This record gives sequence, structure tokens and C-alpha cells, in this order.
Amino acid sequence: MGKIALVFSGQGAQYTGMGKELYENSSAAKAVFDMADKVRPNTSAQCFEGSLEELSVTINTQPCVFAADLAAARAVAEKGIKIDCAAGFSLGEIAALAFSGMLIDEEAFRLVCKRGELMYKAAKANPGAMLAVLKLPAQKIEEICAQFNDTYPVNYNSPAQTVVATKEENVDALIEAFSSVKGRAKRLAVSGAFHSPFMSEAAKGLMEYMENVKFCDPKLPIYSNFTAKPYEGDYKSLVKSQVENPVLWQAIVENMVCDGVDTIIEVGVGKTLTGLIGRINKNIKAVKVENLSDLEALSEIL
Repeated sequence: MGKIALVFSGQGAQYTGMGKELYENSSAAKAVFDMADKVRPNTSAQCFEGSLEELSVTINTQPCVFAADLAAARAVAEKGIKIDCAAGFSLGEIAALAFSGMLIDEEAFRLVCKRGELMYKAAKANPGAMLAVLKLPAQKIEEICAQFNDTYPVNYNSPAQTVVATKEENVDALIEAFSSVKGRAKRLAVSGAFHSPFMSEAAKGLMEYMENVKFCDPKLPIYSNFTAKPYEGDYKSLVKSQVENPVLWQAIVENMVCDGVDTIIEVGVGKTLTGLIGRINKNIKAVKVENLSDLEALSEIL
């Protein structure tokens, strides 16, 4: 058996009750939620009982998904499963940093709360939209985006899916442009044009916030959204850069495989990454852990 990687989900798949089963059945998972409640009161209640509308507001989504992600990862580690490397999609990367020991849990949670706040403000000040584009290669999507003002490929998710950020007034014409070359574009239910220049003020604010945040060297490789390679060099710059630049998810998975990974466990909310991984490389064993039954089945699956 090759190496095992842990990947942390991003926002978009949040739901009422996320993390509750693990909280009730894993002391390691419970400790994460207790920490979150200490820093940001009622975070666990929001995860377990909050409405989907409430959970979908960026300032709530990011801390709640972080808590569910890290709780699931700690529950996996509590089972004695050895993890060789990790990555997180967008905000999931901050949970990966905590898991690796680069940041203490409380510091990472405060960071993701600030990140959500800054991105929420940036989205209000500089509104935009995001589209998932299917059935077209990334190069073709880049060519079409170049024909529109303020339009950027922002998530390179798989060979068959790239997400684009743009201005609201471009949405209809952009969907038609992709359709004209036999692609399909679907608007995403998000509150901003993330991982693009629309977020430049959020990235700047995050860098300023991190001035007094202490980063340690990771205990295991963490693949960066910005470079698709393990963290090295200026850690804070990498955290800042991923806010305003594309997520190179396909390249991350491909680089993991080149480095010996053959099994990937998605922790946190939903199974979006598990699905993308299957489209990137069908030979990878990809499983998810977001509830008690997933956790109990994990040892047998592996």
C-alpha cells in the first residue's frame, strides 16, 4: 500500500447537523468543537442546528466548515491511522495547517474567522459571481475568459471542471459563450467571486492580520492551493496568495500521486473532493469521513 493523504473540504456542501455525530462519539472531535465554542461562542450549535441559509453566509460558513473538517480529521487520527500528507480546498487548507501543527488549533480557528470576515466584506464591496464550467478543457475556458472583462478561471478542479469568477453583468453572456462551444456552465450558490482579484483587499487584510501569527514547520507535507506543492518558504505569503489566486486542485492530486499517494481520505463536509479525485485519477482509492458510519467503516475500507 502506498501513502495515505488527508484532504479537507471547502465551503459549498455545508448542511444543518454537520459534525454532530462525530462530536457525540469521538473525544478528539469534541475537543475541536469545544475549542471553537471557546473562541467563537455557539459555533457548534450553529453547525448542529443552524439553518442552511445561516450556514451559507461566509462569516458563518468558514468557521463552521473548519470545525467540521478538523474534527473529522482528529477522529480519523484517533483511530490510529497514519497520515502521510494533506491538503485542503480553499478554507480547508487552514484546517490542514492546524492538523499538520503549523498553527495551534485556536490560532488556526481565529485565522479562518478573520478570513471569512475579510472575504465577506470584499464580496460586499466588490460583488461578483462564480460559474462551474463542464465539458471543456481548461485552455479553452481560459481563452473564453480572456474575451471578457474581470473574468478569471479560479478553481482548476479536474480535467472536466473549472470554476470561473466574473462580474454579475457578465454571467449570462459568459454562459452563452461556453454553451456555443459545447460546454456547460452552472452558476454556483456562493456569496462572492473567490480566489480572484475580486478578493485582493481580503488578501491584503489577511496578510496584515498574520503579522503577529506564529507559524511552525509542518509535521507532514501540506500541499498549497497556490503552488500545488508542499508548503515551503514564506508560509504567510502562501496563505495570503490562495485567497486571491486560483486553487490548483487537479495539480495537487496529481503531485500527490507522483509522490506515492494511492489513498485519499476526504474529511469534513460532503464528498465533493472525493468526486473530483475520481475524475482526476481513477486508480486512487478515495473515501470520505464526515459522520460516525464513515468513521467506523474506514479501517475496513483501508
